[in-house]
Amino acid sequence: MAPRPILEYPDPRLRERSLPVARFGADLAHLIEDLIATLHATPGIGLSAPQIGTLQRVLVTDHSGDKTAPEVYVNPLILERSAIGIIEESCLSVPGITGNVFRATRLRVQAQDATGTAFERDLDGMPAVCLQHEIDHLDGKLFIDRLMPWRRLMIRLAAARRAPSPSA
Repeated sequence: MAPRPILEYPDPRLRERSLPVARFGADLAHLIEDLIATLHATPGIGLSAPQIGTLQRVLVTDHSGDKTAPEVYVNPLILERSAIGIIEESCLSVPGITGNVFRATRLRVQAQDATGTAFERDLDGMPAVCLQHEIDHLDGKLFIDRLMPWRRLMIRLAAARRAPSPSA
């Protein structure tokens, strides 16, 4: 159970779609432990497996404020959305950038826990927003994709300036 490096934009792995989890066992348990340890080593409230380089549909959140109540979602699926609002978001994989996006502030989600047991949960407010943000990661999307076009362009240009040059 050790924090792992978090991939940062424009890493192309952040744009890949994650595969559903089919095996629930020691490997998944280890991934979940690493996700929780990595999340708790940051000021964030959510983290998805693709952000640490593992393309599986797994995410963790912790809204406790004191990092004592992590929640695990394996193969999450949003069943219902309502109460759309404009929300300011940021992302551990896009450091230093914030922006306003449209998100539902109420959700009904279906997922599995670390053992494969299915559950449904209703989420309101920031937990609902956070879950959508993390599910976007599972689909290869970033919150910056939801920003106004001119803002996305500015972020892409800044990222291109930071990216290492290909060797000649």
